[in-house]
Amino acid sequence: MYRNSRGRPGLVLAAAAVAQFVVALDMSVVNVALPAIRTALGFAPLDLSWVVHVYALTFGGFLLLGGRACDLYGRRRLFVLGLAVFGLCSLAGGLAQAPWQLVAARAGQGLGAAAAAPAALAMLTTTFTEGPRRVRALGVWSAVNAAGGALGVLAGGLLTEYAGWRWVMLINLPIVAAALALVPAGRDAGESPARRERLDALGAVLATGGLGLLVLGVVRTDTLGWGSPVTWTSLAAAAVLLAAFVVAESRAAAPLLRLGLLRSRQVAGANVLVFLAAAGQFTAFYFVSLYMQQILGMGAAATGTAFLPFSAGLVAGTIVATRITAARTPRASLVPGALLAAAGLAWFARISPDGGFLTDVLGPSLVTSVGAGLVLAPVAAAATTGIAPREAGMASGLMNSSRQLGGCLGLAALATAAAHHTGTATDPAALNAGYALGLAVGAALFVLAAVVAIGVLPRRRVSTPLPQSTVSAGQQLEGTPS
Repeated sequence: MYRNSRGRPGLVLAAAAVAQFVVALDMSVVNVALPAIRTALGFAPLDLSWVVHVYALTFGGFLLLGGRACDLYGRRRLFVLGLAVFGLCSLAGGLAQAPWQLVAARAGQGLGAAAAAPAALAMLTTTFTEGPRRVRALGVWSAVNAAGGALGVLAGGLLTEYAGWRWVMLINLPIVAAALALVPAGRDAGESPARRERLDALGAVLATGGLGLLVLGVVRTDTLGWGSPVTWTSLAAAAVLLAAFVVAESRAAAPLLRLGLLRSRQVAGANVLVFLAAAGQFTAFYFVSLYMQQILGMGAAATGTAFLPFSAGLVAGTIVATRITAARTPRASLVPGALLAAAGLAWFARISPDGGFLTDVLGPSLVTSVGAGLVLAPVAAAATTGIAPREAGMASGLMNSSRQLGGCLGLAALATAAAHHTGTATDPAALNAGYALGLAVGAALFVLAAVVAIGVLPRRRVSTPLPQSTVSAGQQLEGTPS
């Protein structure tokens, strides 16, 4: 049975999928446009990276807060608010006349995404009951999410080359409008207007500050390096704040993140898996894109077009994963998917400076993408299984945080390893060796994900709900989902 109060689950799924598409799209769409942005707005070389980093910083830093806020103030309300902020900031970015204006707009996009992304996933998990219907809904959401990330490279290349860099921001407007138009009217499923908990202010400050400093310290390693005092100061401060966050949450009556969620092997294991898979997937996007442009000499539009098979493989993998997971368990798709993605990245690691698209890119793209697709849908199902509707946003924020942190930390670490291996050399053979190393380590991450899935996720479907934290008498009378 569907739990949507208006009985319109199709609209909820469509709105969530379109929103997730544009959030994922913006993770990669500006990358190809950076040289054109630098020329047009006069960015200093060291400041240009903030166009990418500030989005990751605000998005990753505010995800837990956004997830919990949608539990307390309404998933639909946070979804609409987040998308509206995202759309307005996209317009501001497209009209930017100075570097600071574009950076500020990208920061606003990250804030909007941090509200909309967990709200979208929470809307799905509270609209569709656990079982095949939820798995199918999450399969669609995962496929669209994967397609958005992969197509961002294509869209960025085509828009920059044929329409101008401003359209990598303005393209978001019709997509956001479509998502908002699809949001069904009415109260959130399973939510009582009489129930209100206070937002855990201390937890919000500690989590946002800790995650923000963690992302900041990692993403700035591309210019400062891992040995920089600024890097280590940021990471040390992040560690202190996150440790304080754990202590505060263990004592809070209504925590931002209930630590009991992490006592579930399935939820904790799923978040580890999404962290590893995101690191491996971001690795593939990054190094393969560099290989095609720096070694094979392909232009921005051609590089983006070359990612189309990767996008198709991701969608195909999620479709197959949805059927497997609906009939069996997330583990049944996760293990072979992670191993297949590892095999594809290992194949990628054999790239040659004298190679070509057909010999070095197409085959491993298809293998890697199908494998990654087999991982994406079931990991979302595993991370939200057994979650009560009143904590759907909390679980969604946690999973999105794991995905974002996995991508940021994994990519920064592997990019540094590749650069260290390459050294000061700039010839194709040296660059190729660095890219190959990064891809090989990415393959190892997917193997580790398969090991985690085997060791943590159940062989058989488990329907026992997670234990809930103690609630007040007033909260116990909140009413049942409609």
